Amino acid sequence: MGNFRAFGNTPLVLLISRLFLVCCDITDGNAEHLKREHSLMKPYQGVGNSPSSQWDFWGSTLVTSSYVRLTPDEGSKQGSIWNTVPCYLKDWEMHVQFKVHGAGKKGLHGDGIALWYTKDKLHPGPVFGNQDQFHGLALFLDTFRNDLHGMDRSFPYISAMVNNGSVNYDHGKDGRSSELGGCSAEIRNRQHDTYLAIRYSRGRLTVMIDVEDKNEWKECIDIGGVRLPTGYFFGASAATGDLSDNHDIISMKLYQLMVEHTPEEENLDWTKIEPSVSLLKSPKDNIDDPTGNFRGTALTGWKVFLLLLCALLGIVVCAVVGAVVFQKRQERNKRFY
Repeated sequence: MGNFRAFGNTPLVLLISRLFLVCCDITDGNAEHLKREHSLMKPYQGVGNSPSSQWDFWGSTLVTSSYVRLTPDEGSKQGSIWNTVPCYLKDWEMHVQFKVHGAGKKGLHGDGIALWYTKDKLHPGPVFGNQDQFHGLALFLDTFRNDLHGMDRSFPYISAMVNNGSVNYDHGKDGRSSELGGCSAEIRNRQHDTYLAIRYSRGRLTVMIDVEDKNEWKECIDIGGVRLPTGYFFGASAATGDLSDNHDIISMKLYQLMVEHTPEEENLDWTKIEPSVSLLKSPKDNIDDPTGNFRGTALTGWKVFLLLLCALLGIVVCAVVGAVVFQKRQERNKRFY
């Protein structure tokens, strides 16, 4: 599960793949990259509210020797678990093994799991058991459709959101107005392990899933221009309403990505960076696009200038070609006199 791609077993392919991973500074999932202070693994030692604990939990969360259950298959429950150690890695990759299951039939279950990298921790609220208007990154594994008009995408649906504390998550629209990208994935009541990976490196956010028991990653989200500060906290939360499910976290493993940065980047105070996304297209234009791609937005001034320039050049070219053609015809007609 360490790599985002499945490679062949021939020595040449294995050698090429290893060289590719080294060149691209992508973690191979080896233990030397694992950051245990930010990882949640069986048998879940260091979980609790003692001074030495690295993880704390709230609400309906139940910690067993095999899983961390954020909510049971009961209505109106909320639970969360949070890493109490702030993360100062500039480039990282989080692998999450989870399980969503319950007695409810298809379409009669909810609400889902959220994975967080945020400024604050252990703040209960209406967004899958966590606070709204958060600072940082959220990934929603939404299992229940609230927007009955949005029938162009199937649920469960995985989406990403970056917030600087000024945007509300719109439950009624399933978060479409603030969604950066997403994909549909059958993550519920699977009889095999289900995984999700979040990679943040060089301002690029990539989300991959492995929910088909094929031991290979499938791309779900890939977005550039993402700015996230260091010093935030990792966590997971879940909530149920009138409908319910068991929402379990089996493990959360954080890997450090060995990436070189420019001297200017190294000299930045990464703790002061404001969460943001530099998009040529607004996430609000993603509202009616089931593919998770962004639709065209209003043209800015420089885009209008480029279009006008291209149109003018096209007219000039057409005029020149037309003049040449006209001249040749005139010469051809003279030959018949």
